[in-house]
Amino acid sequence: MRQTSVRHIQGDLQIVFDALFELGVIDPVLQMDWSQHIESIEQDSFAIRRAVDVVNRCGDDREKLFSELGQLDGKTLELLAVEVAREYAGFHSRAVVH
Repeated sequence: MRQTSVRHIQGDLQIVFDALFELGVIDPVLQMDWSQHIESIEQDSFAIRRAVDVVNRCGDDREKLFSELGQLDGKTLELLAVEVAREYAGFHSRAVVH
């Protein structure tokens, strides 16, 4: 596997999670096999990079974020949800270690 060049989400991950939840993305993603999504992120990171760029441009503006994410396709939103989970896990593991 090659390394990804996915940018990290800047700002509040909870705002992004909330927007994805309101868009109905979180519950279906929780039922999925994440290995396929993680493989997609690692093999072709264009869609997730684009989604992260959208998130980072919106900052903490919930309405703008909701509107912008609503324009992305379902697959990209699923990848973003997995990326949010990965970043949450990474943040949590760093917080526990320190």
